[in-house]
Amino acid sequence: MSERADDATERVLSMVHPLVDEYRSRCLWFLRSDYYPQSTAEILRVLRQIEEHGDLAAFQRAAEIRAWLSRSSSESSAAS
Repeated sequence: MSERADDATERVLSMVHPLVDEYRSRCLWFLRSDYYPQSTAEILRVLRQIEEHGDLAAFQRAAEIRAWLSRSSSESSAAS
């Protein structure tokens, strides 16, 4: 993975972890209390749960993170 992709991943994770903390009890109660998604698939699964069971603010924040994921995956596929 390139340094640029690593930076994008770190940026996404820095947005996902606080969102998980904020909505853990409402939307992610079934996950371990120390669980944080790491892979893109895990992040997307968690975002979907937050979108489905959270409030409007949660939905909007999840959409912002999806946009970052989409952007970073597009950049890496364009570079290959």
